[in-house]
Amino acid sequence: MPFSDAFKKFKRLKFFEPSLGVLGFFFVSVCVILCFFYLDYRAAAKGFRFSGQSERYMWLQSNGSSKDFRVEFLGEDGGECDVFDGDWVWDESYPLYQSNGCPFLDEGFRCSENGRPDLFYTKWRWQPRYCNLPRFDAKLMLEKLRDKRIVFVGDSIGRNQWESFLCMLSSAIPNKDSIYEVNGNPITKHKGFLVFKFKVYNCTVEYYRAPFLVLQSRPPSGASQKVRTTLRLDQMDWNSGKWRDANMLVFNTGHWWNYGKTIKGGCYFQEGAEVKMEMSVEDAYQRSIETVVQWIDTVVNPNRTQVFFRTYAPVHFRGGDWKNGGNCHLETLPELASSLVPTESWSQYRIANSVLSAFSNTSKAMKFNVLNVTQLTARRKDGHLSLYYLGPKLSPASIRRQDCSHWCLPGVPDTWNELLYALFLKHERTSTLNASTNSMPGMSWTNSLLQ
Repeated sequence: MPFSDAFKKFKRLKFFEPSLGVLGFFFVSVCVILCFFYLDYRAAAKGFRFSGQSERYMWLQSNGSSKDFRVEFLGEDGGECDVFDGDWVWDESYPLYQSNGCPFLDEGFRCSENGRPDLFYTKWRWQPRYCNLPRFDAKLMLEKLRDKRIVFVGDSIGRNQWESFLCMLSSAIPNKDSIYEVNGNPITKHKGFLVFKFKVYNCTVEYYRAPFLVLQSRPPSGASQKVRTTLRLDQMDWNSGKWRDANMLVFNTGHWWNYGKTIKGGCYFQEGAEVKMEMSVEDAYQRSIETVVQWIDTVVNPNRTQVFFRTYAPVHFRGGDWKNGGNCHLETLPELASSLVPTESWSQYRIANSVLSAFSNTSKAMKFNVLNVTQLTARRKDGHLSLYYLGPKLSPASIRRQDCSHWCLPGVPDTWNELLYALFLKHERTSTLNASTNSMPGMSWTNSLLQ
């Protein structure tokens, strides 16, 4: 067979056409996928929100067009709005302050200064579904706090929130030297309590370390040798006398209520003179919350003190805990849909919620507000210290010793304080309305605006 005939037959076989078709299909598929992620990123940056547990990636209206059906939380129609039901939206006007501009911030919370390369975690704002929160106004809040005390009580996550509040308020004070710790104590690594005074406004912003809220003390005589300390479930922490007359009182607890922080270390539970050797951590935690609520009801003067109980802030360790390689350092975006983890799976949230709900139809319920941040915080897996908590010289930490409990500042605790601010202003306006309507003959006031 001549060579030319053989070559013509070879060309007719068309070996390459199927391969080109496959490559073309692959190329088109890759383009479609890349376009999806590009649009997804643009949606996050422009404030689009994903919502709904059944349709996780359903497109919703943009933040601008969705304002039509929202009311103002502080307005007349905002009283029934659940400010804890909403979404995280991108907001270029955030954060409310910069860590390098706040001298009242523990070195360990300064993630950007400690080497964290991204700032995405500072740009998310909480948007309630059916109303708009007031933007935090530091000068207005300081005026409201003039000659008053606000006290934060709880564990180190409560301290996280307290330092956030200090930075938010101090952003309105040009002369930072006019803000000082009254006993001269440094803010870094100091345990016990700290009281910062804003001299111009004669107000104090205070933190008291009480991770259990109830009293931790020595065991009674005759107790088992296994008992090194006890938690007195029927008595408040010994510093509680210093909190009771505050004008605002913010409680939190939960992170220390686990086996490792209690029974494993020889810390058992006591009621009266009896050490309850068989009592579980969950039952003890429930009993302690009951004690806190009873203390608020019997000791705190509601005409003077506004009380808030902040719910549990979830941790986000993956693949272990802080001792054995749990990590979160690769998380740079929040969960933009509702958290996939039901709140009932956090025993601390479930137990506290059951106790607080039990008082919902009693006089005690009117004496405190629940700052229900658990679900909204569960979505912020991107906001933790992770590797960036050892200071600028030693960070990042070992990849096997990450902190996925505490929060970068500025960051998520700022949102807790924005909600605190909104509820505080709402309470003040409701109280003013109550006083004015009660002073008018024939008028009665309802508590429809209370949360």
